[in-house]
Amino acid sequence: MSEMRIGYVNALETFGLVDGPGVRFVVFLQGCNMRCRYCHNPETWALSGGEEWTAVKLYDHVKRYKPYWKNNGGITVSGGEPLLQMEFVTEFFELAKQDGVHTAIDTSGQPFCESAAFEKLMEVTDLVLLDIKEWDSDKHKALTGFGNENILAMARWLSEHGKKMWIRHVLVPNLTDDSASLQAIHDFIATLNGVERVEILPYHTFGIAKWQQLGLTYPLEGVQPPTAEQIELAKKITV
Repeated sequence: MSEMRIGYVNALETFGLVDGPGVRFVVFLQGCNMRCRYCHNPETWALSGGEEWTAVKLYDHVKRYKPYWKNNGGITVSGGEPLLQMEFVTEFFELAKQDGVHTAIDTSGQPFCESAAFEKLMEVTDLVLLDIKEWDSDKHKALTGFGNENILAMARWLSEHGKKMWIRHVLVPNLTDDSASLQAIHDFIATLNGVERVEILPYHTFGIAKWQQLGLTYPLEGVQPPTAEQIELAKKITV
């Protein structure tokens, strides 16, 4: 293993409770190609920037928190988009697996394609948290800047290769809450093996200040988070 590969990290969270099972140390990587209209981490978009770490130094830092993880916690790499730094994440996870630590990635699946590098990453990844943002590819492109064909292909690859998954869908009123789309996502998930959980994540407005700080116009100005009733309906259809 090389100790010289550099990873670019946007932020570290020492006590994550929502990005995988148990207590997680969450590494947010720098860089994302998508431009989701509701993104709450626009500061991670730029492919340059972030704090430089080697995998060895990062794991030496992270493993100090291992006592908090106990039996069901571990490390999650999020973003940004982890697949843009696959080789770095692989080196990082190799160290974690040598230490018996549970590993997860939180990904939007862009830019997935079958490759030796991706397969190597999956060998040391215990769980994939995969976003399915929208079923219709044209709507997905309007929402994120990209179609979703390769993202759905990633879900199928994970299913075929016995990888454990959590599927996530952000629920935005009048944007990603169409009942037909939710039903299509449900039907697709039903064809997959290895899906341990389906999560409906309610849209929130916490990221607006970040858009403003970056001098960006927030595209969903005035859109309110879904009501409890809307969330429950989406769960009934999708989960």
